[in-house]
Amino acid sequence: MTVEEQPQRVIRRRPKNRRAQIAATSAAAFGSLGYHGVSMEDIAARLGISSAALYRHYPSKYALFREELLRLARITAESATPPDESEDLSPRDRLDRVLDKMIAETIANRSTVTLVRWERRYLDDTDRATLEDQFTIALTTLRALIGGVRPELDGHDRAVRAVSLLSVISSIGDHHATLPAKSLTALLHSACDAIIDTDLPPEGTASAAPRAVEIPQSFKHELLLKKAVELFHARGYPNVSVEDIAAAADLSAASAVYRYYRSKGDLLAAAFRRAADRVSGAIGPAVASSSSPAEALSKLVDLYVAGSFAERELTFVYYAEFGHVSAEERTMLRNVQRLIVAEWVRLLVAVRPELTEGEARILVQAAFGLVVDLGREFGDHPSICPQPRVIRLMEVTLFGSRPPA
Repeated sequence: MTVEEQPQRVIRRRPKNRRAQIAATSAAAFGSLGYHGVSMEDIAARLGISSAALYRHYPSKYALFREELLRLARITAESATPPDESEDLSPRDRLDRVLDKMIAETIANRSTVTLVRWERRYLDDTDRATLEDQFTIALTTLRALIGGVRPELDGHDRAVRAVSLLSVISSIGDHHATLPAKSLTALLHSACDAIIDTDLPPEGTASAAPRAVEIPQSFKHELLLKKAVELFHARGYPNVSVEDIAAAADLSAASAVYRYYRSKGDLLAAAFRRAADRVSGAIGPAVASSSSPAEALSKLVDLYVAGSFAERELTFVYYAEFGHVSAEERTMLRNVQRLIVAEWVRLLVAVRPELTEGEARILVQAAFGLVVDLGREFGDHPSICPQPRVIRLMEVTLFGSRPPA
């Protein structure tokens, strides 16, 4: 074989931006499958490299997860800070600049925003404190900007609205409904304006919580479901074992759980079905007993908020742990979700005919997520954001500045 005939050895050079590629690819994987649904081998396969090559850049899956969440937290704090050139603007214009910047950054990072919303608890204590510090900066800045626009509001009122603004903007990470960026920005900004401008019911004594009912020991299936949801909420589904659930329900061994539920996943699916049934089951009676779409939608808002207050842990788990149910259950639950959202969208478009179905769908999803975020932020201080305030904020997100007819 001559020199000319010898095959040329292909030299593969490592891309100069390999670390950035790894970070982007892992972020996308976490965003679609969650932290516990991704392995280093999965990320390596997506990149077409070996696991050993991946470990040369990052020591663990956690390091990749941590980097993405802290990046998102930093972006949130930075986007909430008014630019220096806005100092001469009116308070409203300064706030508008910040809202547009926050919306733009959220749209740009939509595929991973959900991680911060629902998976931040998987950070270690130090990293979670760093993340919370960044969000505290963002909320503090928003409170000050809201105060500039509405100086008559007290500190708690500003805080409730600041959390609501972040919730509405970041809610687009919870679903896949799409709009052109310009239309989506205008829609979210309009919802934020309505939240800022509305008058909330006065702060005071929280609405009476439903009386706690002790589940009899003989109702083991109900007791197991309740304890499982509490543990999933406190620790995250992957960090709870069947043994933990059995112990919480005062069962002697994990094997006793299987008399009632086939697996830990079956417990989660049962909880999800209960949450979905609660919301879907309210639609028919609300519509049948109402004289207008606005009245029906207002009744559904009241029922949704009351149900969320009564089962706060379940409402959170429904959002945070959806990826852990089986594929078959997930398909069924998604079908129910679509039907629920479609009915709310139908009613909202009837009330606000200027909205397209796509716009109404985004507002409905924002309103659902708002209830969870307000509960998470103020659940330990219910007098700051009691049910009437949550109802009003949910209504104003849906109806805009116009009151329901």
